[in-house]
Amino acid sequence: MEKIIYIADDDNNIRNLLKSFLEREQFIVMGFPTGDELLDRFKDSPCDLVILDVMMPGHDGFFILKELRKLSNVPIIMLTAKDSDADYIQGLDLGSDDYFTKPFSPIKLVTKAKSILKRQEDLTGKSSDKPDNGEELVFADIVINRKTKEATKMGKPFPLTPNEYQLLTYLIINSDRAVPRAELLDKIWGYETQVETRVADDTVKRLRKKIQDSSAKIATVWGYGFRLVDKNFTPDMDDQDEE
Repeated sequence: MEKIIYIADDDNNIRNLLKSFLEREQFIVMGFPTGDELLDRFKDSPCDLVILDVMMPGHDGFFILKELRKLSNVPIIMLTAKDSDADYIQGLDLGSDDYFTKPFSPIKLVTKAKSILKRQEDLTGKSSDKPDNGEELVFADIVINRKTKEATKMGKPFPLTPNEYQLLTYLIINSDRAVPRAELLDKIWGYETQVETRVADDTVKRLRKKIQDSSAKIATVWGYGFRLVDKNFTPDMDDQDEE
């Protein structure tokens, strides 16, 4: 089944360039000059992936991102002419899946779009060699319902962005071992580049904060990757891995 991608950018050249590259990969692509128009269309007819500029007439990309997240966990790639940490972190905090600063390589963006859509078809866990043991995943006091994509800790729901959800799910499924950073980049973000490395590390930091009052903890295995551990069984664990 062909995948549908929506692009919102007030620059006609960028819209048309991305549309051309994506259509070569057999995607169905619709372009919009504003995020508001994309949002209106999405409410009536959702798509499989959104590419969203930050600075546009009307509501900016961050507002549209928040509104889309109220409706769906559709993958969202943000585009921006600003190269600032504040914009980068804001996009991740609001639930974007990736972030490209203009000027960018359309080939690289298309590659990222393909990897994200492939990941959506086979969400974390089934991409590993471990069997699917049902709808619920449990580790310490954290429970993930893979049908509803909801998580609870100590019996209470807590919100996760799509990347946080997939990272936590993958770590729970593979909690019997340390997971290399390169494996997370491959399984969750698609491929290893400088941008993806930063996305992964920032996602780990934000997820750590969200589960800090849980008995589960993401421990750093220095020079290797991460492992999900139960603090009740590792009382002497060094807190330096929170940095």
